[in-house]
This record gives sequence, C-alpha cells and structure tokens, in this order.
Amino acid sequence: MEWLVAVLAAWFRLKYPHVAIGALASSAPILDFDDLTSPYSFASIVTHDFRSESESCYRVIKESYDLITHTATQPGGVEKLRSSFHLCKKEDVDSLSGWLDTAWIYTAMTDYPTPSNFLQPMPAYPVREMCRAMDDPKTGNDSFAKLFAAASVYYNHSGTAPACFGFGDDYYSEELGANGWNWQACTEMVMPQGASDEESMFPVSAWSFDNSSCDPIYNISPRPHWITTHFGGHKIEQVLRRFGSNIIFFNGLRDPWSGGGVLHNISSTIVAIVAEKGAHHVDLRSATREDPEWLRDVRRSEIRIIGRWLARYYHHLPHPRPNHNKRRPRVHVY
Repeated sequence: MEWLVAVLAAWFRLKYPHVAIGALASSAPILDFDDLTSPYSFASIVTHDFRSESESCYRVIKESYDLITHTATQPGGVEKLRSSFHLCKKEDVDSLSGWLDTAWIYTAMTDYPTPSNFLQPMPAYPVREMCRAMDDPKTGNDSFAKLFAAASVYYNHSGTAPACFGFGDDYYSEELGANGWNWQACTEMVMPQGASDEESMFPVSAWSFDNSSCDPIYNISPRPHWITTHFGGHKIEQVLRRFGSNIIFFNGLRDPWSGGGVLHNISSTIVAIVAEKGAHHVDLRSATREDPEWLRDVRRSEIRIIGRWLARYYHHLPHPRPNHNKRRPRVHVY
C-alpha cells in the first residue's frame, strides 16, 4: 500500500531523528486510527469528488446499489446484468457492486491532472471523464449503460480489455502487493473506515470493530490501539510541536485518504501543504510539461523546505575543502 510508505516516512523521522534528516509524508493518513478521524471521511471525499463534477453522475451511482440488487432478483435479471456490464459467464453478479466500487474509489484516489498509468491506464481528470461518460446523451435513460460507460474509464480506457470482465483480475492486489494489507489490518493497522452516511453515494453503513474475518484466516486478534500507543496520534499538534521537526505533510483534498491527513501546520518545521485539486501522491509523480501551475508550486515548496533542512544540517558539520571540479547535482521541476 503506497500510502503506508508515506505514513512510515513520518513515523521513521519521529522514531529515528538521528538517522533521517527529515521526511516528506505525501498523502499520509497518520490520523486514520483509533477514532482520531471520522469513519465517514473516506466515503465522503469520494462522494464529493463525483458530486462536484455532476449531480446526475452522483445520483446514478447512489441509486445503482438498490437497482442492481432489485434487478438480480427479477426473472432474467442476472442475465441482464451480465449483458449490461459485459461480465464473463463464471462471474457471480453478487460481486458486481464491489467491482464498481473499486472503479469509483481508485479513480477518486488517482484523479490526476495528467494521464497516468498508476493503477490502470487513465486519462487526465478521470473522475470528470467518468461523469462525462455517464452523462453522455447516447446512454439515454439506461442506468446500467451509464454505469458501464463510467466504469470503462477505469477498466478499459486503453481499449485493450478482454471481451468480458472478470472480478478476479485485480491488478492492484496482485502487482502492488495489496494482499499483504489483509495481514496488516488483522494485526496492527486497524483503520475505522467503511462507514457511509445519508449523503454518501455508497450505501448507508456504520463502522464497527469486527474480528470475524481475521480469526478464520490468521487465527489472530487485531490490536486496534497499537498504532496510537506505539507512534502517537492523540493531541498530535500539541505533542509534535514539542518534540517533532522536519516533516512535510502533503495532502490533496480530492484524495479520500486526506481525511486522515495533517492539514494544518504544527510548527515552523512540521508543515502541511494542501492542494485543493490534488489527488493521491500527485506531488511525487514524475513532472511533465503539462502539469498545472499549482502542482509545480507544490513541488517547488517541498524542494525549498528540504533544501533548508539540508543547509541547516550541513552548516553544523566540519566543512571539507571544496572540490571545484565536481559538478553539483541539479533538481529539475518543470
């Protein structure tokens, strides 16, 4: 899980300040533990991303869960769902809503201002493109056609997807090692998420601690308070102001994980950089000439801050004799 690396960067700086000069914790939800953050925040931000692009897009997704469930119970309904979403014959339509959830959530996470190939090949501003596909007059009043057109932005933007879609082909889990997350969530990383309120585009649900999925697989009980016991988190501004330093917390507000991020400066050396239009780790993506100015400003700010850390650190070290023949490295930010 790429966000976990960012969380570990902040924790590493706090635990080992003699090893790490500083840390850039990009999209790090270090407050997503032990009831520090509302369990509704993740779903609320995904909802806001889609609703900000199109009210009708939001409505179609919100109403789709009951529509899919109802259709599956009708005569010929299962075949209608298979046909509408181009599903392979072996797939159980009970997993259809989860398949769509994956598209909505990961697209919100990676709502980058330039084309990307992080989780799937996607265009710039993919949430906007999803809603445009859903609102296309060619889909008429067919909600399933609208949903499939939007999901195809995530699953088949490249146009190279197979003739039918399967639910078992999960690139995110297989290639990026997300399967290991199940073990972490069942031991240490208990995050109060998965709840949705009335305004959410996802079905209404309440979060509760449930160990039932961990016992049969790992025969282990999660430790919901371990993270905050070991790394802290409660009263973070008051605590880190006293002993922490040299951490940049970047968060893009279109990233669902930003709900558990540090969004305000804690001290002069623990700073928050917040981008209203930013998505998950957008500041760490390769710079291109198509990047918007706000993203370039974010990267320039990060480089300036890191430069000050390094200058302060090396100022107190013995100065070696200068080697004028050695070329100085350069950092390019378009």
